[in-house]
Amino acid sequence: MAKGNTLIFNPLSYPIYLMAKPVGALCNLDCQYCYYLDKEELYKNRKNNRMSEELLEVFTKEYIEAQPTPHVLFTWHGGETLLRGMDFFRKALHFQKKYARGRQITNTLQTNGILLNDEWCRFFKDNNFLIGISIDGPKHCHDQYRKDKGGHGTFDKVMAGIELLKKHGVEFNVLSVVNSYNVQYPLEVYRFFKEIGAEYIQFSPVVERQGERPDGLKLLAPDDEITSVVTEWSVPALEYGKFMTAIFDEWVRNDVGRVYVQMFDSTLACLVGEAPGVCVYAKTCGHASAIEFNGDIYSCDHYVFPENKLGNIRRESLISMMLSEKQLKFGDAKRSSLPQQCRECRFLDLCNGECPKNRIIKTADGEKGLNYLCTGLKHYYNHVYPYMQYMAGQLAQQLPPANIMAAIRLAEQNQNK
Repeated sequence: MAKGNTLIFNPLSYPIYLMAKPVGALCNLDCQYCYYLDKEELYKNRKNNRMSEELLEVFTKEYIEAQPTPHVLFTWHGGETLLRGMDFFRKALHFQKKYARGRQITNTLQTNGILLNDEWCRFFKDNNFLIGISIDGPKHCHDQYRKDKGGHGTFDKVMAGIELLKKHGVEFNVLSVVNSYNVQYPLEVYRFFKEIGAEYIQFSPVVERQGERPDGLKLLAPDDEITSVVTEWSVPALEYGKFMTAIFDEWVRNDVGRVYVQMFDSTLACLVGEAPGVCVYAKTCGHASAIEFNGDIYSCDHYVFPENKLGNIRRESLISMMLSEKQLKFGDAKRSSLPQQCRECRFLDLCNGECPKNRIIKTADGEKGLNYLCTGLKHYYNHVYPYMQYMAGQLAQQLPPANIMAAIRLAEQNQNK
């Protein structure tokens, strides 16, 4: 497709997904583990790190036209997205209506919650935004790493934002980074999220290496062979598996069908041969990219490195970049680069090597490309597999997976007789 022409035929067989960064890495917080604050180094000579309305229109038009389905999902991320201001998002809605041509448009927005007020919440409610809130658990867990520019904890302000979302009836999900501290408190974290009314929870394990790249970035790409150390906030692999297992044991007995934990949903989906709903556990990747405030497109939100830049939407079409040989190789490499140890693993079809960004260690045979979280993932899959098989069996009979809760209670009652 030539730049600027109307899209007549879209060769993609599935929706492409672009995480939009309207303010790049600009943020009002200074979370110690943030992998994106480091990206400011790539644009340190820019005076303005905010997406222009002109670029917003270009992006909106191309993104909608690139989709092969009648539903289009816009995801706004940061940095802190709300720093771009409400007028920007009003303009985004205007452009979405202008170019929708009958498509159904959905907006999701990730925020740390600090800037939420009544006006923002009314705007989100009136325009059906789904809000993702970044929160790592109760106060002592959240404040360990999520601090403001002055080094103070942010829990109380985030909770005030959540209360405003609830007051205005705004739908919200929880994104919790599992790190070296909160991993010690799985049930406390999970029960806290239930207490605040979170029904959809994503646990994201943080795994990062520090080193000195020539471009000034301190956090390294998986392929970097620079001398490095795993950061102190990275989650220990086995402890991550124990964390998810502890939460699963409570969920599978009490909350199936009421609380949705992304990893559990993905495991069950993979077991029954369905798409996992998140790229981390998919067989290949490459259809989920990131667009920076200036129109630069990168292979993935976790691969914002110069070597993974696909181009700029001002100069190249989105379709041409997403279907470029470079991006297709990037996506296929998730499967083709798996070490032999992974290929022989009984849980390969559930894990698929997890995210390539975490493949930073070697196998027992010294082969590169083993996922840092492998020990923990095996611990988790070993434990949940029988339960997942039961739920898969219920689905095969067109019965609700939630039946497992009664089955577990009955089995435990019989054991105690």
